[in-house]
Amino acid sequence: MTGTNPAFIPPARPVTGEDEIEAVVRVMRTGQLAGGPEVARFEEDFSALVDGRHCVAVNSGTSALHLALLAMGVKPGDEVIVPSFSFAATANAVAIIGAVPVFVDIEPEYFCLSPAAVEAAITDKTVAIMPVHLYGHPAAMTEILAIAAKHGLAVIEDAAQAVGSALDGTAVGTFGVTACFSFYPTKNMHSVEGGMVVTPDADVARRIQLLRNQGMLEKYKNELIGLNNRLSDVHAAVGRVQLAKLPGWTKARKENAAFLDQNLRGVTVPSVAAGADHVYHQYTIRVTDEVEGGRDGLEARLRERGVGSGVYYPIPIHRLPSFQRADVRSRVSGELVETERAAREVLSLPVMPTLTQGDLERIVAGVNAL
Repeated sequence: MTGTNPAFIPPARPVTGEDEIEAVVRVMRTGQLAGGPEVARFEEDFSALVDGRHCVAVNSGTSALHLALLAMGVKPGDEVIVPSFSFAATANAVAIIGAVPVFVDIEPEYFCLSPAAVEAAITDKTVAIMPVHLYGHPAAMTEILAIAAKHGLAVIEDAAQAVGSALDGTAVGTFGVTACFSFYPTKNMHSVEGGMVVTPDADVARRIQLLRNQGMLEKYKNELIGLNNRLSDVHAAVGRVQLAKLPGWTKARKENAAFLDQNLRGVTVPSVAAGADHVYHQYTIRVTDEVEGGRDGLEARLRERGVGSGVYYPIPIHRLPSFQRADVRSRVSGELVETERAAREVLSLPVMPTLTQGDLERIVAGVNAL
């Protein structure tokens, strides 16, 4: 198989070293695998990245979104505005509690929510806006926050792909009432699996702490109906090691992206908004039908040359079978023209910090051999 060839460059790969392994072994030897000190330390470490806000670690980015919505009181029938061009978890978290995801279009340049589309989608049932900082590029938060303030709506940031990103010097994760991060293995940093909810509101943070642990902070003193969405101490220990390495990895991602920007031909390289700090979870180009075989043709030719790539995302969420079911409530606002175009054209190239100069040159050669 091509993917087993040592020379194959995968579209992404987890970065895990001896430091992470040693952290796991250290925690395993303590015998405190859950409910120990590592989770609290991870939360404290992460708080420094988001202006000292309250941080609550959970077992996945999807759990983070789910618990944030519950803690903020979003209820069945409420409408939450989301992009359709995102991973399904964004809308799943809304739908699973019986609320209604309202799908709106994106800006063509940055693949994030279009503020104009958000404004047009608001009804008297709308309670929140959930912008996604897609691929590591911050959404248009200045405009989105102004719309939210005008209509009295909450903002819940889906920052699953944007750890360390910023807009006009303000860290992603510090714009909304809540923000949610993912630490899946291929993210810019990982905890093997995990997530984090960030909020400036101590009451919201406490509700999330209750919800993640069967509704209790003290054993058998259940204050509300909760879930088991805890992060283990083993995962938290890995996350702490990765968090310390994040600045160096982010620098490498930006340098890799800059090389690709300067050398790729025949495709549209990622745009970066004024004031945006893009952390390149994905390096996503556009491939039009002017290229032989279009996007899918280029993807196949790259694979033949030993270069992996990925399509994130080929099907807009509103067209997934899960959201076509009669028992799932959702709404589409507008025609989502840019969403559909992006789904046809996007292709993400390797950008991970472990790429060598030779890897980068092979990627460029593969794309430029159009």
